[in-house]
Amino acid sequence: MAEDVMWYVVHTYSGYENAVAAAILKAAENRKMQELITEVNIPMETVTEYVDAGEKTVERKTYPGYVFVKMILTDESWHLVRNVRGVTGFVGADGKAVPLTEKEILELGVERHEVVEGFKVGDTIKVVDGPLEGFLGTVEDVDSGKKRVRVIVSMFGRETPVDLEQYQVEYVSE
Repeated sequence: MAEDVMWYVVHTYSGYENAVAAAILKAAENRKMQELITEVNIPMETVTEYVDAGEKTVERKTYPGYVFVKMILTDESWHLVRNVRGVTGFVGADGKAVPLTEKEILELGVERHEVVEGFKVGDTIKVVDGPLEGFLGTVEDVDSGKKRVRVIVSMFGRETPVDLEQYQVEYVSE
């Protein structure tokens, strides 16, 4: 059943995102539907604004008017979310809720895939995401601050350096 849990996008009145997110979680709890609606997310970004008094750092919604809901889509869960005050509908074609793909989830910043692995120069890795998926390579450089690695992969018989995000590679035990 866990494989049916997917992210869906719900359209809300602008400014009501936090209230809608709280109301969805509360309604799921009240109706004992936490196994159907597992998580609600409002992606935020930290921005530095320049105002008369200098610069000021603020958190703001990445996608105003939208709330992301991780749920198992059933008639019950659809009705619960759809009937929350402030929800105008699910994002999808013809009023049908369409789940986000794994790629969209990463690109939209809905889920962060934290990298636990600490890569070192000389480590053998496997590329697990992107156009070079499946290639093996050797770590040449690690930029921990930007969470990037430079990897040497062998393509067409030539050693080629490639810069990748750390989540795109995994350690290969020798």
